[in-house]
Parts: sequence; structure tokens; C-alpha cells
Amino acid sequence: MKKALTLAALLALSACSGQQATVSADPVNVVSLGKSEITEIRAADPAPVYPKRGNSMERTFVHQPPMIPHKANYPITLKRNGCVSCHSPAKAKRMKATEIDASHLLPGDKLDNKYYNCTQCHTPQAENKQELVGNDFSNK
Repeated sequence: MKKALTLAALLALSACSGQQATVSADPVNVVSLGKSEITEIRAADPAPVYPKRGNSMERTFVHQPPMIPHKANYPITLKRNGCVSCHSPAKAKRMKATEIDASHLLPGDKLDNKYYNCTQCHTPQAENKQELVGNDFSNK
């Protein structure tokens, strides 16, 4: 009986909380980005310059994934990974490319699905890319 009275009292208090719903919402002013005027025209970014073929990029810290010293526009889809066409253990030496690390492979030199999306860790690095954010990191 005590529990029923306590529950009834709580329900009565919550019903009389004094909060009221607004009858009409305030107008919202939305400005579309697509309709804004272009006020500034700037020059295009310089084309990226990648290292000479056969030169790998120095890593800045231990266990850093190697940087990609070329464009990384090879398709990576569910059916095909474009990186494997040059970097698989069977083709890497002939293509003069870095071989996929053994930790990324299953028996039979099949790429492990955990490492299927190469550009998740390995990123292309051009020599003249502009810094988006200032960085004073040093590995020393």
C-alpha cells in the first residue's frame, strides 16, 4: 500500500511540473551554402611532387607505417585491392616495389581482411604538400 501511494504521489508531482509546450515554434533562418556568392578567387594548389622512383621516405618514429611515395589513386573495392597488383610478394621484386609485410598476409600470401584498406594507415606523401596544421614534432 505504501508503494502504491508513493508511486501515485510521484505521478501527481510530475504531472504538475509547470512545464508547458510552446504552441508555435520560432522561425528558423537557414542560409544554403550552395547559394552563397564567391567572393575570393585563389590560385590552384601546386601539383604534388613525389620522390624519385626507388627512394623510400624516412620514417619519423618507430613502428610508423611506411609512407606511399607515389599517387595513391589505385582502386580499393570489395572485389579488388589495387595496391596488391604491385606490392604482393609474388610481384613486388619484379615491379621494384616494397613487398607487403608478412604480418598483413594469411597463409598462401592472401591479404588479411584486417589490412585490406591500405590507405587507412599508409598515406601518400608529396614533397611540396602545404601544411594544413602547424607541426613541431621531433623524434629526437
